[in-house]
Amino acid sequence: MTPFLSTTLFLVFPAVMAVAAISDLTTMTIPNRLSLVLAAAFLVAAPAIGMSLPDIGLHLAGGLLVLAIGMALFSRGWIGGGDAKLAAAAALWFGFDQMLPFLTVVSIFGGVLTIGILALRAQMVPVFVLRQSWFFRLHDKTEGVPYGVAIAAGALAVFPYTPFLALGAA
Repeated sequence: MTPFLSTTLFLVFPAVMAVAAISDLTTMTIPNRLSLVLAAAFLVAAPAIGMSLPDIGLHLAGGLLVLAIGMALFSRGWIGGGDAKLAAAAALWFGFDQMLPFLTVVSIFGGVLTIGILALRAQMVPVFVLRQSWFFRLHDKTEGVPYGVAIAAGALAVFPYTPFLALGAA
């Protein structure tokens, strides 16, 4: 593997996850292009580390499964569409081997995030802070929770245990 490719592997996934978290926190949206970049980067990275076609297929199946579950949750209004797509794109990188740890850590971070947002919404905050549109949305009890933050945090916590980082570090 070339130094450029290994550096890209080390940086693309975490960078896209960080941008997605910041975007969701500040705008309550996750641009589709971020999920597309993650999916495209996976399709480049998987063969580059020597992942077999059957293994790539299993990773794709895992991503599709998470997308299907995410879309079902979205149809009920429980998560946003961007959250469903981001989780599916991240799941491509984890496959079934790391799917349970990924979803478990995302759930834990999501619970902590939700409790934190609810606690924030119960507090009075200075007016000058509420003039910041992104903070106003976080404080608004009628708004949802930027779950992309939890997805990104969970993905970043599990990413070091993927074959991408294990082989890239070797």
